Amino acid sequence: MLIGYARISTTDQSLALQQDALNNAGCEKILHDTASGIADERPGLAEALTYLRSGDTLVVWKLDRLGRSLRHLIDTVNALSARGVGLKSLQESIDTTTSGGKLVFHVFGALAEFERELIVERTQAGLKAARARGRKGGRPGKMDTKKLEMAKTLMADPTNSVAEVCQSLQVSRATLYRSIGKGFVKQALADQPA
Repeated sequence: MLIGYARISTTDQSLALQQDALNNAGCEKILHDTASGIADERPGLAEALTYLRSGDTLVVWKLDRLGRSLRHLIDTVNALSARGVGLKSLQESIDTTTSGGKLVFHVFGALAEFERELIVERTQAGLKAARARGRKGGRPGKMDTKKLEMAKTLMADPTNSVAEVCQSLQVSRATLYRSIGKGFVKQALADQPA
């Protein structure tokens, strides 16, 4: 059985072109969504995926109507394949129920994996170069030198509690401890009268 799926991004667009193509392809049932391609909630797609049985084929007008990204598309096709369900894209002439269609899809998958590995390599090289120049990653700390000195001064005064120091500096207890050292805080607390 051929099950069609159509998607448009906004209500200003029309499903007519996709629905006509899916009807001409022989789809017995067509489900659709009006949602951005990156949207996680697509009830029409969820219903289509639930409706499909082994031996069925999911038909889309174009591959970008189905997947949020190439990785999402490949994962979807692999999940369908594991259930014995094929995928047919009308515009790209891909049919995973044929050996040629499977080959094209595996090439897409290999390219996506290659791209991900290149991104990881470039990121690692950039981080290494930044560390070599003395930079470290992450957000800037909340405790600059001025706040650090103020924290030490406030903590040295036995009338100030840790909570009060944190509130006045607008930092968490963990940030305060990490910045001035637990030993300093413990000593300051020990010096405070009971």
